[in-house]
Amino acid sequence: SGGEQKRLMLAALLRGPDEILLLDEPDNYLDVRGKQWLERAVRESAKTVLLVSHDRWLLAETADRIITVEGRGAWVHGGGFAGYAEARRRRAERLEERRGRWEDERARLRGLVHTLRQRSANNDALAGAYRSAVTRLERFERAGPPERAPKEQNVRMRLRGGRTGKRALTCEGLELSGLLRPFSTEIWYGERVGVLGANGTGKSHFLRLLAGEPIARTGSARLGARVTPGYFAQTHERPDLHGRAAADVVMREHAMTRNEAMAALARYELAPAGGQPFETLSGGQQARLQILLLELSGATLLLLDEPTDNLDLAGAEALQRGLAGFAGTVLVVTHDRWFAAGFDRHLIFRADGRVQESAEPRWDL
Repeated sequence: SGGEQKRLMLAALLRGPDEILLLDEPDNYLDVRGKQWLERAVRESAKTVLLVSHDRWLLAETADRIITVEGRGAWVHGGGFAGYAEARRRRAERLEERRGRWEDERARLRGLVHTLRQRSANNDALAGAYRSAVTRLERFERAGPPERAPKEQNVRMRLRGGRTGKRALTCEGLELSGLLRPFSTEIWYGERVGVLGANGTGKSHFLRLLAGEPIARTGSARLGARVTPGYFAQTHERPDLHGRAAADVVMREHAMTRNEAMAALARYELAPAGGQPFETLSGGQQARLQILLLELSGATLLLLDEPTDNLDLAGAEALQRGLAGFAGTVLVVTHDRWFAAGFDRHLIFRADGRVQESAEPRWDL
């Protein structure tokens, strides 16, 4: 599996002779036990490790310093993830304050030049002071302004949903051949339910079944009255979107004008990529476009398979805010421990094929 391939390569690197490791999203495709193994291995390694990750829990467990690439440069936070958000906020405030002082000083120098130019026209004794002021202004502006505070990503998800029957989903004796033993459960309107478990335990098959795909099974899984499912695919395998520009997809699927489609894409920070085919978008852009299509579809049951895998920190937080305002039911397959902590309850898909319910997320089954 993808998770097994990733773990094998990471183990080879961590045991190998190289003193510096560059790990690009090493946690993607790992289940939680795999992520916990990676955290221990990085902490215990004597190597220098530079890793790119959007997993907030992994960052909190492993990072001694955090480099943020933003604008045309990078900023280094000298501590761990626990103090990162506050440190970044304070840095932005300092940059804004410094920029404001620079703008005030430029306005003062320009005012001085303007005043001396008018006065020196009638007073030769002020000509030297005027030339000196002009030189100071030119030198000041040539040095340039201080760095601006970076523009914050502003993803605004408007997941609406709608009222459905009280029972959004009823499973009775549901068994997925070779994956899950028979189990029964009820999921109620408005619940946020996490579907947790190791790789290969049938979580994605379960969501695909609820989305209407022909998955081999016995028993039943019935959607409630007025329940309309909307499915987010973990691997972003959307052959129906290949070769189609993001803006055209939104226009044709949801009868929008180009201006309306571009406004919707702008809320998801996708407007600059509106003319790009789906397959050329980054993983994060593909994820945000899929969520936008769910928003526009009017789905009342969201079936999300690893939705935060390719989202950056701002995107993951925007999704959490969007789900908090969603008037419907949510089932989420995730290995994101930070994300899972906010769910109402959890279905744990165990390695032995049993499904166990839990009020708290559990990763040890």
